[in-house]
Amino acid sequence: MNKSDNPADPFKKALTEATRALADEHELNVTFSADPSGVAGDTMRLPQISRRMGRDEIMTARGTADALAMRMRHHDAGTHARFAPSGPMARELYEAFETARCEALGARDMPGALTNIDAKIGADADKKGYAQITQPSDAPLSVAAGYLLRQAATGRALPAGAQHVADLWRPFVEQQAGDALENVNEVLGDQAAFARMARQLISDLGYGDQLGNDPDEPEEDEADENAEQDEEAGDDQSRDQDEDETADSSPERSQEQQQDERQAQVSMDDQSDEELADEAQMPEAETPPDTPPPVSEASPDYKVFSQAWDEEIRADDLADPAELERLRAYLDKQLEPLRGAVSRLANKLQRRLQAQQNRSWEFDKEEGVLDAGRLARVVANPTTPLSFKVEKDMEFRDTVVTLLIDNSGSMRGRPISIAAICADVLARTLERCSVKVEILGFTTRAWKGGQAREAWLQAGRPAQPGRLNDLRHIIYKPADAPWRRVRPNLGLMMKEGLLKENIDGEALEWAHRRLVRRTEARKILMVISDGAPVDDSTLSVNPANYLEKHLRDVIAMVERKRAVELLAIGIGHDVTRYYERAVTITDAEQLAGAITEQLAALFDSDPRKRARVLGMAAMRRA
Repeated sequence: MNKSDNPADPFKKALTEATRALADEHELNVTFSADPSGVAGDTMRLPQISRRMGRDEIMTARGTADALAMRMRHHDAGTHARFAPSGPMARELYEAFETARCEALGARDMPGALTNIDAKIGADADKKGYAQITQPSDAPLSVAAGYLLRQAATGRALPAGAQHVADLWRPFVEQQAGDALENVNEVLGDQAAFARMARQLISDLGYGDQLGNDPDEPEEDEADENAEQDEEAGDDQSRDQDEDETADSSPERSQEQQQDERQAQVSMDDQSDEELADEAQMPEAETPPDTPPPVSEASPDYKVFSQAWDEEIRADDLADPAELERLRAYLDKQLEPLRGAVSRLANKLQRRLQAQQNRSWEFDKEEGVLDAGRLARVVANPTTPLSFKVEKDMEFRDTVVTLLIDNSGSMRGRPISIAAICADVLARTLERCSVKVEILGFTTRAWKGGQAREAWLQAGRPAQPGRLNDLRHIIYKPADAPWRRVRPNLGLMMKEGLLKENIDGEALEWAHRRLVRRTEARKILMVISDGAPVDDSTLSVNPANYLEKHLRDVIAMVERKRAVELLAIGIGHDVTRYYERAVTITDAEQLAGAITEQLAALFDSDPRKRARVLGMAAMRRA
């Protein structure tokens, strides 16, 4: 064996073949990475194996591979989605139950695989400190319920830390849903029946209000529509019979009477068409348009020569699925050296946000939970007031974040790659924390003016025409779309010829308009750009500061309305002259840390701490 050979390679090869066989997917691509493990398409990502091949890392890799393979073999995504609850806590329980089902099914035929998974579960429990907790509330109910269901299905003891968590929650879970757990083996092989049982378990545990509609019940609208159709069909049949009877009873009606009836019917048909047209237009009048208004809300003197060729388009409409997958693979390959650092930042952000989401207290209360910090004072004088604390609801979950990425030509290369991967990490991280994320991009459809400039030339080149290019606003990820469905879309930023010019003001106004229409209580808009707005066609026939002034006007409007929290990150250029809350980086590889730091600071509940973090970022920038 050559000295340069990695001693872990034979193990990786053997584990890959075993995983393919267990998953019954012979074309499965298995990779080993420092990123979080998981399955995306036909690729499975497993924990990295070092050259020293420690026993713990080998067992963790085996257990992760077996768990993911069992889910691929026994899990049907369509059935899973059909019965999935709508609420966050109910969905966490539902996912934990399905994971336990797949692992228990695999253990029936391959007990050795369950031993590997036990090692993985034990390692995860040790990492999270489950063996040291003393209260059930210190561990997630979804984790404990998944452990208990798995134990009921396999009859097998759990690793120490996991067993401790299961025992802490066992009295509550068995009191609420013990009967259902006893019958779990009867439905283990039928995913639909198991999903129904899981929904009942979730309801028994007190989260029935988060289940959403029952998938086994017919849609009310569909039933009503069928009933209406049947009723209309009956009415039509009765009306036809009445007309036939009338025609038979009056065979000698004059031609004049028949002509009058025909004209009356034509008039009624025309009236019905007008009413239908009015009804069709009413929702459009009530719904705010997505395209920019003729005059900017932020700057009344800002003009646009023509909006006829402007485009708001979804990323998957600009390339076919195969091309998006190819571009996404290229993006992943470009950023392979950064994955470890970016993953650590994502985990840090997730821990920070979840810590704020899980527990926050109001102190100095007359009643509530006894504050341990004031225990000595209470012992000395039991009548001492303001010695209690109350856990408060966090507004953390009721949040939406929009990431607006400059897709101009000057971002080509390393900057756009880093921006794309950071959008990927933020979307996945915040989605785990129940924060919705929208990813938008902005550029133009052509260089140096497009159809709008051609129309301006044909119109005789009127003076100061305003914006003179065709916009292209791209929706990479809608806020309500799950990340797994739109992940390939970010590869579009690698498409040759996509990145052109940038008109920041209108893009910012577009993103702000989309955010304001959202129902979440807190809205955050983060702009990633590398400098001032530039469009040669527009600036050649308007004042030199035309686009820059409009950008400043839009920023002033957003900050004045205070409906959206605005911040920006500049790549290689100082954007603090535009945005009040901004950070500038000189190296594109700093972008991941800058985004993570800024978002983590925004979610700090203590305004003084938030100001201190942002202030330190400003000092580093200086």
